[in-house]
Amino acid sequence: MARGAPAKVGRMRFALVDSGLGVLPAAMHLRRLWPDAELVLSMDPEGMPWGPRTPDDIADRALACAQATLPWNPDVLVLACNTASVRALDVLRGELEPDIPVVGTVPAIKPAAAGGEPVAIWATAATTGSPYQQNLIRQFADGVRVTEVACPGLADAIEAADQEAITAAVAAAASLTPPGARAVVLGCTQYELAMDRIRSVLPRVRLHGSAAAVAAQAIRRTPSRLAGPADAGPAGAGAPGSAASRGAAARPASQPELHVLLSGKTGELPAAALSYAGGRLLAGLRLPSPAA
Repeated sequence: MARGAPAKVGRMRFALVDSGLGVLPAAMHLRRLWPDAELVLSMDPEGMPWGPRTPDDIADRALACAQATLPWNPDVLVLACNTASVRALDVLRGELEPDIPVVGTVPAIKPAAAGGEPVAIWATAATTGSPYQQNLIRQFADGVRVTEVACPGLADAIEAADQEAITAAVAAAASLTPPGARAVVLGCTQYELAMDRIRSVLPRVRLHGSAAAVAAQAIRRTPSRLAGPADAGPAGAGAPGSAASRGAAARPASQPELHVLLSGKTGELPAAALSYAGGRLLAGLRLPSPAA
């Protein structure tokens, strides 16, 4: 344990890293799946967006955000960003594993294409058409009609909680989505914060985000010495009769806690986060500084 770090009191502690509000969807799923877990959100407002940066710069900034969480002794670290998972996942694993398991984020192309029906992939301009995304399409959607849709400005609008800009960016992306598409992959973690808005313009299309699967994988990577939910499904944590509920009496009764790091410095959850269900779910949780 790092000197001065807060004691776990038997709790699991997850750290999540992204340049901005892309940490919220996975954090929200972790909170629902494992209500007793503590969360450490490490964002990089001084360096965002990461997409236009060089691969080495993205890796450096993601690693700095990950290292900033170490005084809180995370049991698992989630790299909650598609771009950073491409550029920095191997770097973070090389630095942190095996002591701290690192879970990356991959667009949900495989489940979206499983039925063989046409698929659209909404992603940032930097990711659309990239060799990385093309490789995922070949690997998981071979033989499926796939349309890549660039969504310029959507992630920025979501970060700012600019409702008019979100509406305009979603409408623009929807206009580029073929009418025959039956599934849309949300290839940027921020986009999951606008799912309701996207559903309103594409009501007959299945939306596939990655946050739920990432949260489930993070739980699967938890150290076996820490008791937790019996499974990572929606009913796994706290469900009547589950291992989680049977062990509730042995768990700490205090409120689970959250800590926020902004470019390595202790801070507050950004005000824009409160515009989204995930941010409101987490807003009441706080964790004292290690220096306290």
